[in-house]
Amino acid sequence: MPEARNLNRRYLGLDRATNVLAFPYASSRRAVQGDIVLCAPVIAREALAQGKTLDAHFAHLIVHGVLHLQGHDHARRRDAARMEALEKKLLAKLGYPDPYAISSWPKIPNPPYSSGFPRC
Repeated sequence: MPEARNLNRRYLGLDRATNVLAFPYASSRRAVQGDIVLCAPVIAREALAQGKTLDAHFAHLIVHGVLHLQGHDHARRRDAARMEALEKKLLAKLGYPDPYAISSWPKIPNPPYSSGFPRC
């Protein structure tokens, strides 16, 4: 079974691959400690479907994973809004557009990442 799907099923009870998983080691005010697992094929499919650049979508999901490692969550609407606001702020500092404002993304004709990643 592909690794990301296996991890998602084992730790979250969802039998499908996902774009990002975060596994915190410990809570620390000084450093983020944990692992972030990214599934490149899922991320590439999402970027293509949403008309985003691959690097921008990877950047978004890395920021998303790091926020999870810091204890942020999006299970409740208010927490999701707070997490999304942080993501937008951090991504803007990195030079990326709002990942939730799909209309702000340029459409990419025939992106080079439309295939070529193995399944995960």
